[in-house]
Amino acid sequence: MELSEREKRSARWAHDLFVLNIFFFHLLLTPATLVLDLGRKGMLIPLAFSGVVIAYTWWRARSEQRPFVAAHWQLALRRCKLLIWGYAGTAAIFLLAELLTAGMKDAHMANIMLTVVTRIAIMPTLIMAMVTVVMEAAAGGQAGKGEWPGSKKVAEAEG
Repeated sequence: MELSEREKRSARWAHDLFVLNIFFFHLLLTPATLVLDLGRKGMLIPLAFSGVVIAYTWWRARSEQRPFVAAHWQLALRRCKLLIWGYAGTAAIFLLAELLTAGMKDAHMANIMLTVVTRIAIMPTLIMAMVTVVMEAAAGGQAGKGEWPGSKKVAEAEG
């Protein structure tokens, strides 16, 4: 079964959207919130935008009717879930920092510690973003060539 260029583009869009999400909302907007000194609450801005992209990916993965395109949207959704694990790691480190600094008597020292931990806390999300963007770039290439994600057995069963 030959795939149309339209189907290939639709499948590739799942991966391109993920990569754009990482570049714009994680690699550009997150440092901007740090530079603009918006504080830890400012870190919720990129998370909110990314959440919208993830929700859209979830919706497309569930509603897409074309098998090849749906397979690529589902693959992108699995990568989104990995990114969510990175968010969870970041949130856990932030929570630990809050617990550690809650009882500090020296407010200046608590502020210093929170600043340091903020820089460390973004690492799980940053690492997961880098890993998944490489995976998605490769998957986007597969979609553009008309290759099914996963094993060749899946592709043979569909074709």
